[in-house]
Amino acid sequence: MTMYSPTIDQRVDKALANDFLRLATRRATDRLRNNKYKATEELGDWEKWRHAGDTIRTHVVANLDYYLQQLIGQIEKQGGHVHLAKTPADAVAFVRKIVQDNDAKNVIKSKSMISEEIHLNHALEEDGSSVIETDLGEYIIQIAGEPPSHIIVPAMHKTRQQVADLFEPIAGHRLTSDTPTLTRFVRLQMRERFLQGDIGITGCNFAVADTGSIVMVTNEGNGRMVSTLPRVQITLMGMERIVPSFRELDVMLNLLARSATGQRLSSYTTILTPPKEAQEADGPEEFHLVILDHNRSEMLGDKTFRAALKCIRCGACFNVCPVYRQIGGHAYGSVYSGPIGAVITPLLENDWEKWGHLPFFSSLCGACTEGCPVRIPLHDLLVKLRARKTLSGHTPKIEQQIFKAYRYFFTHEKTLRRALRLGSRLQFPFVRNGRITGGPAPLSNWTKSRTLPKVAPKSFMQMWSEVNQK
Repeated sequence: MTMYSPTIDQRVDKALANDFLRLATRRATDRLRNNKYKATEELGDWEKWRHAGDTIRTHVVANLDYYLQQLIGQIEKQGGHVHLAKTPADAVAFVRKIVQDNDAKNVIKSKSMISEEIHLNHALEEDGSSVIETDLGEYIIQIAGEPPSHIIVPAMHKTRQQVADLFEPIAGHRLTSDTPTLTRFVRLQMRERFLQGDIGITGCNFAVADTGSIVMVTNEGNGRMVSTLPRVQITLMGMERIVPSFRELDVMLNLLARSATGQRLSSYTTILTPPKEAQEADGPEEFHLVILDHNRSEMLGDKTFRAALKCIRCGACFNVCPVYRQIGGHAYGSVYSGPIGAVITPLLENDWEKWGHLPFFSSLCGACTEGCPVRIPLHDLLVKLRARKTLSGHTPKIEQQIFKAYRYFFTHEKTLRRALRLGSRLQFPFVRNGRITGGPAPLSNWTKSRTLPKVAPKSFMQMWSEVNQK
């Protein structure tokens, strides 16, 4: 995961100043969330489905070594190749070698968050390969040179005119910004790319351990083209994305589609057991599964944060998070944003200096936990991450001094009362409509985007004392 050059404050300020971004983010997340509510009502008792999803994912995570061995055995039995990548660099090296061994010049991709996590496109382009994202949203942000802003709707922060402006240099002529024109342009581009593809790279929503099958859930169908036309297919998978059998897959697909986009079932649910048999008309002749660890093993061994591995990447927590809904995904600075990104990024990267700010991108309202279809206690994990950062000594010096002062005042009652009386007198230049709206640093870091209640002229204890004297 790359830390982008702007600072945390600069990214947040930029997002808060972008009215279109904030409006588009709220509209998109409102739509996804409301669609989810409608779709879940059809299932009956949604909490029973959540309990089933939680049970399945907890069981898989607890027995991950067994299911990984079963999956690897089935794929190798069918003639596929499995590569275990401890680090992102290992995963990139495996893919590079496969591309080089096949002298592949044209690589076509279907959406894969793992490829974003390991920054695969840049590495392959450095080797001289042409890499093209075939999903519309991913194609837009690839041209824009940006990371996804949402795990499900990666380009929701772009207007249609911005998209048209991005496409025009490729088209070589003026494009109108209506949706049919833009989608027609991309469709024509992709048809040519599909036919030229030497290697197809896909993501993996779930891998079925007892059959060695790969499951992709999409709404455009490009995953099917990427996984059937090229002679060689590479699938990238986080090591935890396994279900034991098709019985459990049925439950997870119901949860995923409804939680992600509010559909009963996504438009395309593709189940592959590659490579193809001799009598089959299409499918890859050569199949490689790259399984990425990237500190997931360390998370697995950490009882406090193991639950984060249950995530099915549906994006439901994004759509209810008041922080994400205000600033969008890019302000986080990481590939994975939203509440789940705030939890897993510091753990995957194991770098508090770069990513220790993310657990504080939360109001701790608990909406993410309530919305999670597999019951990950996200707000609890965020609190525990904050504690871990503090105990590791990575808290900024000024914050340490503020809390030392806080401890002093709240353990010295008379001093606290005097400070409150003084504060009630000194606050007036910064009070507007009964709220504190300004102030010197570090108070200004808070009040530039939020307000505080003003200090009351009398404390509760003073008022209580006056009442008792009457």
